[in-house]
Amino acid sequence: MDTECRGPQQGGSSCWATGAAAWSSSQQKRQRCEGSSSDQVGSSTSASVQMTESELPDTDYVENEEEDYYMDDDDDDCDDDNGDDSEYEFDEADFNQQLADKFDDLDLPPGVEATVPWLQKLAANDEQDGASDELVEDEITRKYKAFQQFYTVQNFSDHHYANKSVGKTSREWAKRIQHDWKLLEKDLPASIFVRVAEDRMDLLRAAIIGPKGTPYHDGLFFFDAHFTSNYPSEPPLVYYHSGGLRLNPNLYNCGKVCLSLLGTWSGSGCEKWNSAHSTMLQVLVSIQALILNEKPYFNEPGYAGSANTATGQQHSVEYNKNTFLHSCRTMLYSLRRPPEHFGDLVAGHFRERGRTILAACKHYLEGNMVGSEVPEEEEVEYDGTGASSSSSSSSVPKKQEVMRVDPLGRRTQFIDNLKTLFEDLLMEFNVKGADTRKFLEDKVKKNLPAA
Repeated sequence: MDTECRGPQQGGSSCWATGAAAWSSSQQKRQRCEGSSSDQVGSSTSASVQMTESELPDTDYVENEEEDYYMDDDDDDCDDDNGDDSEYEFDEADFNQQLADKFDDLDLPPGVEATVPWLQKLAANDEQDGASDELVEDEITRKYKAFQQFYTVQNFSDHHYANKSVGKTSREWAKRIQHDWKLLEKDLPASIFVRVAEDRMDLLRAAIIGPKGTPYHDGLFFFDAHFTSNYPSEPPLVYYHSGGLRLNPNLYNCGKVCLSLLGTWSGSGCEKWNSAHSTMLQVLVSIQALILNEKPYFNEPGYAGSANTATGQQHSVEYNKNTFLHSCRTMLYSLRRPPEHFGDLVAGHFRERGRTILAACKHYLEGNMVGSEVPEEEEVEYDGTGASSSSSSSSVPKKQEVMRVDPLGRRTQFIDNLKTLFEDLLMEFNVKGADTRKFLEDKVKKNLPAA
């Protein structure tokens, strides 16, 4: 679209306490945004081989900075050893470690490990780790099942509009927002989740699950909304958490949402915001149905006229490929940095849908049309050539792409990118406890199917 993308406006913030009366008295509160902490990656040390002075090579020694960085300096304590055995204290932990080193390569018969303290400790630690993993998985499932579609939280610290002041509001403004809340609580589709703030009535956050039969299927897409003091005379402001990715003509990488209902694109009649009838529920349903659709390429007005042409359809297929890649990247972004108050939904959703998403990746790597539905009950098995056979009797047809490689016969970049994303998703889903057993077994036996 030719519409310019404008950045978010900055301003002061105000907080709303429960009820319309309390809202006006608490407008002086300020919402602070919490900074995100970067992941820290630790480094491991490696054992070094000690050489006597006579064994050192005659050539000049050149320091290797990388090796020095990983050098284990546990031997520094030996420099103070004066050889006096009377001052030596027995170290049980060190003795057990020496035993462990001696028995590392031995296949001990049953029962022997019961007499060796370090083996007992290792076995106990393994059992504890296994029990801990099960507890974590059970906790993820429990919280996911308990995650309500609509819920009121205290506040948002990472909301896009947290620093934007709502200004002076009226009692009618508060009543109208409460009316919207009731509609959302009652009529939300099963694939949309909403959180509203008790201290900031003007803020709302929604998660929309990508519909089946589209390149967005099983993805999670997050939107922040802000009700200005003129609401409902004017529509809410809506921001899309893009992670810097443009996966739809109506969803800009800067977060702008292009929709007639929001006044960010031209429209007429029922497409435009109506202060008497339009609601936040209507906005969310429109985003899911009109934006996250089967062929988003034709959302661009300039391309809509080519929808019935072979060229237009081919461009749509290529656009869907790139869209699915961005959808997978958005999954990784959400898994690693879930929006506030939606961490349980993110973990549980991808634990439950991880197997289907990975199966779809395999499905598309074979050359099937991106966006074609992969039945959940279908178990796809691959042979060494990349051919597949289904253990299911599903009769869902597999749509083949018009072009699998470009005219010059080169491998498509889509295949290479999707293979990389598949590996990343497999790791993340496995951490969340998704059913990845079959894909892990395939990974051990053979590589992914050749493009």
